[in-house]
Amino acid sequence: MPSTAIMNPNHIAAYAAEKPTASMVAIAKRQRLQDALFHRLTQFFSLTVLIVLVGILVSLFIYAWPTFAKFGAHFLWYVEWDINNEEFGAAISIVGTLISSGIALILAVPLAFGIAVFLTETCPVWLRRPLGTAIELLAAVPSIIYGMFGLFVFAPVFADYLQVPVQKLMGGMPLIGWLFGGATNGLGILAAGIILAFMVLPFIAAVMRDVFEITPSILRESAYGLGCTTWEVVRKVVLPYTQKGVIGGIMLGMGRALGETMAVTFVIGNANRLPTSLFSPGTSIASVLANEFGEAAGLHFNTLFALGFLLFCITFVVLALAKWLINRTEKAKGT
Repeated sequence: MPSTAIMNPNHIAAYAAEKPTASMVAIAKRQRLQDALFHRLTQFFSLTVLIVLVGILVSLFIYAWPTFAKFGAHFLWYVEWDINNEEFGAAISIVGTLISSGIALILAVPLAFGIAVFLTETCPVWLRRPLGTAIELLAAVPSIIYGMFGLFVFAPVFADYLQVPVQKLMGGMPLIGWLFGGATNGLGILAAGIILAFMVLPFIAAVMRDVFEITPSILRESAYGLGCTTWEVVRKVVLPYTQKGVIGGIMLGMGRALGETMAVTFVIGNANRLPTSLFSPGTSIASVLANEFGEAAGLHFNTLFALGFLLFCITFVVLALAKWLINRTEKAKGT
């Protein structure tokens, strides 16, 4: 260190200011300790979620093992469901779950996309907030309310004003007539899919609206300045920029549709047979669990856990495919 005898007073003051004091060292130590504690605390929260998830999966598998041990892989495509003789198969429930959820997404995604585009691109400012709040409130409606609405209000209207006319018009047509056969009582696979569409619509629309709003306004303004229409701005600017969020919103709705219980139980018909048309009754994994868990015993009890494990696996596969699709799209864009 240079001698203070040959340094001017300004240099001495600057050196004294740069030298850490005891209080500065104490503050730095305290900050490092706080950062370490915060890191460990957030890590604990994350690992807790992972541990709970693994615990659920392991417990489901343990209880389901007697069923898997008896039926093996045949359980996945076996259509028998005989409680008295303890003959069980998951095919009927899996098919009903996938078809009803697929119908829900086919109906809900275009509607949610239109709602999100309207709210972010063309909706008047005075209407934007109350309409968005109404959509969010729709997502808070309990599922049993949707089920009661579906059974007591929607099903009679659906039978009289849609099922009967459509069956008369298209029931005898070649190739597609079989889709509209069955009893016209307002219940069945299509009714369950429509009710599920009502349920997942606000989730998907809310997520799409939020991700559309984060698109930088300069990108929109540049596209409009080049003469693009609203649809061209949405298709060529907004959608590419928010692709991850849009797919995430759709998968959120898919997960809700796959696991929905009470609403589907009310309107799907709860028939343990493969659906032969859109109007025919069916069942889903969630509705079977809701209907039979209270009286299950023995292998029947283990089989219901096996269905729960399969539902977990189906949801995981769907989310994994969505993640793979996002990664593939990002690689194709070179990002």
